[in-house]
Amino acid sequence: MAGIKDRVAIVGMGCTKFGEHWDKDLTDLVVDACYEAFEDAGIDSKDIKAAWYGTVEGGLTGALLGTALKLDYIPVTHTENMCCTGTDTFRNACYAVASGVYDMVLACGAEKLKDHWGGFSTDDLGPWNRSMVQWDLPPASQFAQYAVRYFHHYGLSYEEGKRVLAHISVKNHHNGTFNPRAHFQREITIEQVLNAPMMAYPFGLYDCCGVSDGCAAAIITTPEIAKSLRKDYILVKGLGIAIGSGQAKLTGGYDWVHFGEAVAAAKQAYEDANITNPREQVDMAEVHDCFTITELITMEDLGFSPRGKAPQDVLDGFFTLEGGLPVNTDGGLKCFGHPLSASGLRMLYEVYKQMQGKAERRQLKKCDIGVTHNIGGLAGQYACSVAVLGRPN
Repeated sequence: MAGIKDRVAIVGMGCTKFGEHWDKDLTDLVVDACYEAFEDAGIDSKDIKAAWYGTVEGGLTGALLGTALKLDYIPVTHTENMCCTGTDTFRNACYAVASGVYDMVLACGAEKLKDHWGGFSTDDLGPWNRSMVQWDLPPASQFAQYAVRYFHHYGLSYEEGKRVLAHISVKNHHNGTFNPRAHFQREITIEQVLNAPMMAYPFGLYDCCGVSDGCAAAIITTPEIAKSLRKDYILVKGLGIAIGSGQAKLTGGYDWVHFGEAVAAAKQAYEDANITNPREQVDMAEVHDCFTITELITMEDLGFSPRGKAPQDVLDGFFTLEGGLPVNTDGGLKCFGHPLSASGLRMLYEVYKQMQGKAERRQLKKCDIGVTHNIGGLAGQYACSVAVLGRPN
């Protein structure tokens, strides 16, 4: 069966500043991001044949997107897949073009969390259609378990583990200072991270991402049409998504030092993209650093570091802007916050800009292959998405 490689192209993207948008509603953010994407692609909203609208908290149908952009009487599909919503929205739009049914589509992910339920509603903390006896741990406590177990499993003392995680936070905050669209744009020090108030052992304040509002959008078309619109279009090389069934936890095989869903999603995307050695073949990655431990484990799940060796790669600076494989070059969730459905498309936006040579002060010297990664949900039942983008050969 043919994969997605080189069958669809991105010809335009838009992204709002992420942060506290008290003066704007969700419609305003959608208009800002989508019209930047239209202008970037050199098209009009009337050129869109179908659209996908990703949101967890921002409406139950595609009507908000259709209303905001005046997309009269075309298909607008609402997608939702927790923290993977943005990338899954993009994925659905890509497969629609690859199928040959549509030749110009829009993918938009938007969330307004700062003045909606005070962040995440309680419905986001557990399985859907649950009874009240099925409560699970909130995100900070859940991911903190991974940190404690990782430290123990690989023989790191509390002090050693905390210092590794601090380097991740400092790196991402440094990158965020170069990005005017980031929510937080301030350098922090290792000492600040280590001495920050404890949130959920062993996480301090700077180990956790913030909550924000934001929106990002992409215009997807065929490579043939893309060539007629611009020279610096970007191709989709691979897409993968995996959902855990919970069986690993039930059978006692859950080790709390890797995300099986991430491994499976990466395998799908890498097979599409013909990536056999991600550490050497991938030039940059945008990964889901909702907590610093998530980024650390993801470095191993995506094959960027051998198992148990990511801490040394972090300390060696391998994932910095100047390192062998820069990660979260735009500041990541640590600096953007996490408006659930916008995050995945925001990551794709960064890869898109890096490949076009338009990332300004954070521009990489080489960026031919880029990877994005999102994960969210409950341990053993995560939704994880991986996308691989590349320049035309």
